[in-house]
Amino acid sequence: MTLEIVPVPVLRDNYVWLMHDPESGETVAVDPSVAEPVLEAAAARGWTISQVWNTHWHPDHTGGNDAIRAATSCTITGPAEAEKVSKLDRIVAGGDRARIGGYEAELIDIPAHTAGHVCFHLPEAQAAFTGDTLFAMGCGRLFEGDAAQMFANMQRLAALPPETRVYCGHEYTLANGEFALSVEPDNAALARRVEEVRAQRARGEVTLPTTIALERATNPFMRAGSVEELAARRAAKDAF
Repeated sequence: MTLEIVPVPVLRDNYVWLMHDPESGETVAVDPSVAEPVLEAAAARGWTISQVWNTHWHPDHTGGNDAIRAATSCTITGPAEAEKVSKLDRIVAGGDRARIGGYEAELIDIPAHTAGHVCFHLPEAQAAFTGDTLFAMGCGRLFEGDAAQMFANMQRLAALPPETRVYCGHEYTLANGEFALSVEPDNAALARRVEEVRAQRARGEVTLPTTIALERATNPFMRAGSVEELAARRAAKDAF
């Protein structure tokens, strides 16, 4: 039996990810912006949320923490910065571990979007929750860090196994792809991907998860060859 991971679209373009282990019955809500639709999505599947995992502190990733805990008595795990929004039951950082049933998550520090941002990487499930750091064909804005940190993040995440599925926090894929084409107009793999994404969005489909292999081939920030190149691309994206 393998982990089930499903998106819960909330707010304008956020995704909360519900991860369920059929063997143990445990369910984790990753980055719950709000509570009600997340609780409803879990209940519709017969799941009860037993844990919340936060990748960073921003309220559109933590705003549902307290209401979900009040409804389910779940535990909340995240970086210390998330206590700006709600009290955590367990504070974690890179090098720590988290667990859902028989699956262990390795935490990776990926600061820059926020100072304490972490990734939850589950090697056995071939899954990584990257919050607002690595997006499909994009990377997060540099709110609390710099381009050198983000460049290091991209290199660190690019080193994960290529089949790793990446679950990020927003439906930014089409906009990111259009920017990526402006950077690499001759990248045939990128052009094909953007056409596929346009068709997916026209059908109202979720474009995630992506994979590390796909990002290596089409993400202009992961493909940047230097800190300076990433910084220039991030500035251009902000103005795009």
